[in-house]
Amino acid sequence: MAGLDSDERFDLLVVGGGINGAGIARDAAGRGLSVLLVEKEDLASHTSSASTKLIHGGLRYLEYGEFRLVREALIERERLWGMAPHIIWPLRFVLPQTQSPRPAWMVRLGLFLYDHLGGRKKLPGTETVQLARSPLGRGLKGQSGKAFVYSDCWVEDSRLVVLNAMDAAEKGATIRTRTALVGARRDGREWLATIADESGQRTVRARALVNAAGPWVAEVLGRVPDVVADRGLRLVKGSHLVVPKLYPGDHAFMLQNPDRRIVFTVPYEGKYTLIGTTDEVWEGAPGKVQISAEETRYLLETAARYFDDPPSERDVVWSYAGIRPLYDDKKGNASAVTRDYVLDLDGGEDRAPMLSIFGGKITTYRKLAEHAMAELAGYFSQAGGAWTAGAVLPGGDLPEGDFERFVAAQRRGRPGMPTELIRRLARAYGSRIEALLGNAMTPFDLGTDLGGGLTLREVDYLRAYEWAVTAEDILYRRSKLGLHVPEGTEARLAAYLAREPRRRVRSA
Repeated sequence: MAGLDSDERFDLLVVGGGINGAGIARDAAGRGLSVLLVEKEDLASHTSSASTKLIHGGLRYLEYGEFRLVREALIERERLWGMAPHIIWPLRFVLPQTQSPRPAWMVRLGLFLYDHLGGRKKLPGTETVQLARSPLGRGLKGQSGKAFVYSDCWVEDSRLVVLNAMDAAEKGATIRTRTALVGARRDGREWLATIADESGQRTVRARALVNAAGPWVAEVLGRVPDVVADRGLRLVKGSHLVVPKLYPGDHAFMLQNPDRRIVFTVPYEGKYTLIGTTDEVWEGAPGKVQISAEETRYLLETAARYFDDPPSERDVVWSYAGIRPLYDDKKGNASAVTRDYVLDLDGGEDRAPMLSIFGGKITTYRKLAEHAMAELAGYFSQAGGAWTAGAVLPGGDLPEGDFERFVAAQRRGRPGMPTELIRRLARAYGSRIEALLGNAMTPFDLGTDLGGGLTLREVDYLRAYEWAVTAEDILYRRSKLGLHVPEGTEARLAAYLAREPRRRVRSA
């Protein structure tokens, strides 16, 4: 395992390369701790890339009394937008009342709380529109009745994970993908952990172990003897469909179903609409999952209930599903299970600590990481204080956080580059676009185009700086180019990756 000596010591060993693991690794590295993060597959390869891709307070959680969680998430919403304005941006949501199982006064009260719980500063507040007189009603059945319009944000979820890992690495953390925790045991006040990658096994030592394995949190606990695990885990599958664009405009809809569950339709990748999500209790082992026929039917029926020209199953261009590892609060309804997080610390004065993460959501990952470090503070007297609030993520240091101004400047500086390409690269990489493009002034300077604007220069950048290894890593996690490239691109990309030796990730 290149780069690691036998029994090398770290302050923190983080298991899991989803948003919580990457966020904790970043926070800890920024406090001056030595950190090793291991992820058995790719960063964000499961739950963290299978979200509805929203930075939001969770309006529906108010119905279940989750005021603390909603307030924390609402505070984080604008904070995260400021930290990464290239991959996070505002989105308006239209909530029609025409088929609502909830009275209008209840919805409006919830939106009043939503507007005021979290200290909203930049996002516009709620307004009421008459759909018959508003362009926001176009595409809806009947196009009449009242709707509420409120604000949240969109996020490129898998890129958020990668940016946290990049920042952690730039602050000294060691990030190892395709590396699994085989087992760990206490050895005095340290953990002696066995990790394995394609080259074999070796041991490392760490003063603390963080179990951020998401759906595999219980499995990791099973590999560690002498740990008390008294928190329950409930696995809930959420699935999404991607279909051709259902309606004009760049707004989203929050659709209420007769069973009181809600489904979002969100503009996606320019010419598509994302429909999701479902809440289906998952009884099997965690792993790669797919949308079921029942979930597909439910989402399509929701669209048919609301839209003039609803999609059919043959219109689905892509679907994805993920398993959410929720803290089991014993609620019978999967939709009502808390999205709040629970941190379980096992340790003591003479026992090396293990912190296990149950639950959580993308919007609150940064705050979760702060709370995790607060739990471990007693074991690391040398660590610095909290620092991540407002600290920009890689590429997020755009002048005044203005994405459109940044794109305009890039277009002026590289007039030979197509506007569409500049915009896509700016969205993905923000100010790091300079590291990718270098002195390139035209598309020809970027090397062979593998299809859909994916060039060898970009592929090499993703391998060098973002831990991309496979075609799937590049086409569906580092980007969503898999939805846009012509047939044959994936095979050409896979062949190129197979020919070129893997490179050690470095800082941009």
